[in-house]
Amino acid sequence: MVGPVRPKSQSCRLIPHLVVHDAEMAIAFYRNAFGAEEVYRMPTPEGSQLLHVEMRVGELSIYLCDEFPEMSTPSPHTLHGSPVTLHLEVEDVDNWFERAIRAGAAVLTPLENMFWGQRYGKLVDPFGHHWSIASAVDSVADGEMGERVEQEMFAL
Repeated sequence: MVGPVRPKSQSCRLIPHLVVHDAEMAIAFYRNAFGAEEVYRMPTPEGSQLLHVEMRVGELSIYLCDEFPEMSTPSPHTLHGSPVTLHLEVEDVDNWFERAIRAGAAVLTPLENMFWGQRYGKLVDPFGHHWSIASAVDSVADGEMGERVEQEMFAL
């Protein structure tokens, strides 16, 4: 089966768009936790909420907005959780992980050197969004990965 063909001249970017219960507090959290910089904001006409914010973490864009449940835009706060995890690959995972915890994130999976070759941990931010953060620590050959999966995941 062949998937859709996209012309080579067309670019594609995937930008996470986070819906949060309090956008102003989220901006402060992402600034403290991940060094995010605010690029643009669009408040509601009366200025009580944010319709759109663009932030940058390094070279990556993240959009966020306040929740508007009445317009089918609820946050994890209203939904009582989120099934989505945003994954950051960084050079110094220990520093990033600790900074996020100091900013208010809660640990879901402590940092550990994982069998797939990354130092990896998971957090949940104060707004209900899940984040995994990792750094490469080991190069694992394709043939060896199957063995590691078998040992780690299916060992009796």
